[in-house]
Amino acid sequence: LPQLFNVLRGEMSLVGPRPHAIEHNDWYRGRIPRYMLRHKVRPGITGWAQVNGLRGITDSEDKMALRVEHDLWYIQNWSLWLDLRILLMTPLSMFHRNAF
Repeated sequence: LPQLFNVLRGEMSLVGPRPHAIEHNDWYRGRIPRYMLRHKVRPGITGWAQVNGLRGITDSEDKMALRVEHDLWYIQNWSLWLDLRILLMTPLSMFHRNAF
């Protein structure tokens, strides 16, 4: 619920790359190529990576790289229709084996 207030204040979007902890930004910026490009758009409550099963704790650099790859794909292919698709997929993805 607090993130909805961030959306109303214009600090976040409903759809976009999920925000990462500052420590993750500092750690991964030097390890994953193009990591910081995900900051070119507002962070979102849900995103392309999340509806594709990449959510929750990221316990390896490979998993984070895959999440970033999905985030960058979303940014490069953004459209209103893609956002609507992600919003429709989000409740369904909660029943996926990687839901949490």
